[in-house]
Amino acid sequence: MWEFPGGKVEPGERCEGALRRELREELGVGIELGFELIGPLQQGWPLNDAAAMRVWCACIVDGEPAPLEDHDELRWVSLRSEDLMNLPWIPADFPIVHALLAAIQRVGPVVP
Repeated sequence: MWEFPGGKVEPGERCEGALRRELREELGVGIELGFELIGPLQQGWPLNDAAAMRVWCACIVDGEPAPLEDHDELRWVSLRSEDLMNLPWIPADFPIVHALLAAIQRVGPVVP
């Protein structure tokens, strides 16, 4: 199943720093963060009873993306609804995909 990249925030780390670290470890890229796709809870998008995820749009500033850790495949997908919705997402990520599509419809292509 497909999911957004990222991971846990370590003690003493901010969410933004954790995302930068995780993307370096998982995909081998450095990023510049754009806007945050605000979730329905104060802590972000619910994943389960104990965890939530925050989501940002980002630009790659260095490195070549590759599925280095914890992932079998990496794929660029257009932001067209039919392309995104045809992927078998993990259930917790579907609300995020819907919110991303709604944001694109409101403001146009998502570019930081």
